[in-house]
Amino acid sequence: MRLAAHLVHEKAGDLASAAEDAGFDLVICGEGYRSDAPSVLGVVAGRTRTIGLASGVMQIPARSPGLAALTASTLHALSGGRFRMGLGVSNPDVSEGWYGVPFDQPLARTREYVEIVRAALAGAPVRYEGEHYRLPIGSRDGAPLHIHKEPGDTGIPIYLAALSSGNLRLAGEIANGWIGAFVSPESLVDARAGIQKGRDRAGKDMRDFDVAPSVPTLFVDNVAEGIDRLRGHYAHFLGMGDPERNVYSAIARRIGFGKAMTEFHRTAAEGDLTRASKAIPDELVDRVSLIGPVDRVAGRMREFRSAGASTLTVMLSPARVDHSGRLELISKAAEAFALSESKTG
Repeated sequence: MRLAAHLVHEKAGDLASAAEDAGFDLVICGEGYRSDAPSVLGVVAGRTRTIGLASGVMQIPARSPGLAALTASTLHALSGGRFRMGLGVSNPDVSEGWYGVPFDQPLARTREYVEIVRAALAGAPVRYEGEHYRLPIGSRDGAPLHIHKEPGDTGIPIYLAALSSGNLRLAGEIANGWIGAFVSPESLVDARAGIQKGRDRAGKDMRDFDVAPSVPTLFVDNVAEGIDRLRGHYAHFLGMGDPERNVYSAIARRIGFGKAMTEFHRTAAEGDLTRASKAIPDELVDRVSLIGPVDRVAGRMREFRSAGASTLTVMLSPARVDHSGRLELISKAAEAFALSESKTG
């Protein structure tokens, strides 16, 4: 198992450089309310030398497949071939509310998007006739999508973020890796099984497929205190949009916290998310996080390794610490990871 860090955009270059020096394999940049992924990764590419870079994730409804491929090609060139492209269909609220893109048929839309991106990254002119995407579009015979690749470019791995069973199978079928969120070791076993079905469908095995869950991480001596500090992070995601369509709430129900989710959404509907967060069980927060002193986190890392993670990503943002605290988190994560390795095999 390899170690990755999920960055924040503030002083991302410093954080990535620290992760590289600490022996991390990969840094991941997401996009959401505060920043996009490619801008941050451009800075990171210039501040690092050997560590892998990944978008975690570039949102499919936010950009056309042609622009996504061009962005990936640019970052791959700027980083000397270190870029891995993470894509995600996002969720109904973001797709429709932020970008004005319908969320209908997300699996079919993702499949077509990845097909176009792969074709463009191969370097040949792309013409595509799909249900959701057509290139060129309209009656005029426009110029095809055509990215002029850098010499010696050997290809860019594509990862998919996936939560639902259908999306997990799709990731296994068409991607080189999976970026997971809201993952416990127990749910990771189920996720791998879904990915395996997709690999089987494509006639591929799991050897070259990267299983990469992202896990909020906080080093504290008092686990209960750590759970309380991370509770707001989970309340934010569990409370997004329509409760019936919230994918994180669906996962919590699926792993046995249905009654707690009902109470959480009932209280959240009254407008007090802080009070609603009290309904999120301590056990749920603990199982989908890495919380505690170094030796406890090392033990939890071993659980994720045993469950099938090939890359474990520690998330820096949910702890809501300052820059020095994030640097310390990177250092302690590397220490915990080394300890977890020393007690295996």
